Amino acid sequence: MKTILVTGSNGLLGQKLTERLLETNQFNLIATSKGANRFPIKAGYTYVEMDILDPINVREVVEKYQPDAIIHTAAMTNVDTCESEKGLAHQLNVEAVKTLVSLCEEHNIQLVHLSTDFIFDGAHGPYDEMAAPNPLSYYGITKLEAEEVIKNSTCRWAILRTIIVYGIVSDMSRSNIVLWAKGALEKGNPINVVNDQWRMPTLAEDLADCCLLAVEKDARGVYNASGKDMMSISELVARVADYWHLDKSLINEISAETLNQTAKRPARTGFILDKTISELGYSPRSFEEGLAIVDQQLSQR
Repeated sequence: MKTILVTGSNGLLGQKLTERLLETNQFNLIATSKGANRFPIKAGYTYVEMDILDPINVREVVEKYQPDAIIHTAAMTNVDTCESEKGLAHQLNVEAVKTLVSLCEEHNIQLVHLSTDFIFDGAHGPYDEMAAPNPLSYYGITKLEAEEVIKNSTCRWAILRTIIVYGIVSDMSRSNIVLWAKGALEKGNPINVVNDQWRMPTLAEDLADCCLLAVEKDARGVYNASGKDMMSISELVARVADYWHLDKSLINEISAETLNQTAKRPARTGFILDKTISELGYSPRSFEEGLAIVDQQLSQR
């Protein structure tokens, strides 16, 4: 039975990986994150507090548990915070990856690394795996630099690029666009939503499945791992409103320019998923199927 070590196990994707690994019962899981374990079930796997920015701590954990694969989900993903806290963003998104890469090389561990559509400028989406990157934000720059570190290494690696991950877990450290839109509209709050950016939102369960497929198949190379439906952000929010029968008149469509965000965002990203579907057996659900899963999970809380 392979042992998988997950970084950032307290995050949305990290908790979905814990859930999936406990369901399949085909791997030994070492879940690692900063602070106490947020996942409600504490049995059936090992949780270890680990500071991804402390190379000595990371080495101790990796050498103690000797994983066959590391799924690296920990990152600084708030795009505007990355712009204003560049030093910390570089530490979390690049230096931490260097630490993991060297350990994976040393101990012959497969590295499955999560990357992003924000390595692209959004001028020519949707993108395949060979498209030329051109990040507009410091977040995108750090994620691209991390990809280059991995590609130039001798370890067994797979990079999974994803887009706007959404879903629900019992103990969330931060929200995501689906829950934000649903919550605001339920309260009757008007919301401003951009109508000139296009994305392919990704259900957290689908992304977790793709991570595990990459481990199962010992995947090598870059793979696109997003949802399959392309839509503008305003359409995304309108589809959330339609699904939960909320008032769409509260949605105020605006252009991205009027938001004055710290970091620039790409206009149209999106991914061509053919390679991931054919090579890994990835099978992402439609956006409405994803919303149905979130709805079911909300009703069980």
